[in-house]
Amino acid sequence: MTIELMLRARQEVCTQHPLIHCITNPISVNDCANAILAVGAQPIMAEHPEEVAAITRSASALLVNLGCVTDSRLAAMQVSGRESLDFGIPCVIDLVGVGCSLLRLQFARKFIGAFHPAVIKGNLSELKAFAGTPTAAAGVDAAADDTLTPENTERTIDQLSRLARRTGAVILSTGETDIVVNGDDALLLRNGTPMLSRVTGTGCVAGALTAVGLAAGDGMTAAALAVSMLGISGELAAETARGTGSFRIALMDALNTLENNTFTERLHIEHRPLRRT
Repeated sequence: MTIELMLRARQEVCTQHPLIHCITNPISVNDCANAILAVGAQPIMAEHPEEVAAITRSASALLVNLGCVTDSRLAAMQVSGRESLDFGIPCVIDLVGVGCSLLRLQFARKFIGAFHPAVIKGNLSELKAFAGTPTAAAGVDAAADDTLTPENTERTIDQLSRLARRTGAVILSTGETDIVVNGDDALLLRNGTPMLSRVTGTGCVAGALTAVGLAAGDGMTAAALAVSMLGISGELAAETARGTGSFRIALMDALNTLENNTFTERLHIEHRPLRRT
């Protein structure tokens, strides 16, 4: 059962303290590292192309985040992607900005085709851009026209499941409702607060937490656990925060102190088996 697998993965992380290698952007690197620490894992944020091979080999999971790319960071991602494939280290790629940057889009397609990450994460605009579907995205946030609605939910799940089958990866679509899809099943997760979108880097934190989950479980479990922990912690933080600054601090506190009974009581998850077409 998914919830049992999520709780089991949480426990393994707290017991094993896996090392998570993150190649991410300078805007979110501090919050990603602190979030990884908050849930019981260990971060290492190395990105020099000449050292990342050895570091990736020593890690339990890899995060590659396409925000604020540089030549050096892209080179490091390729080195680490090869190590993750060769040594069986699970990887998540976060498609930050591929809807507005041809450089990032082309890199993402080459990286995924060559190194087969376990999870591909993005908002709906980013995932549509990656799949070659028209999108109105003009920045790193999802376009208004790409918002999930009751009318387009089934069509969106079908599109994401096709992408999952094409790439062999679990697809994590983040938004007001998060969707996790593989070739056979879809999970809809409805935890969170609008405050999460008012603090920069929380989407990147979701990617980092997905990497933590990959160190202890399969792609579906990892992605569902990541967005659920972040969403529920966001809800708890919003109950006491006075503004975005105190919310950011309270979010880390909530991630660090979230108990299993609170997690299961607040979790809003819907499972939808998929029919192959």
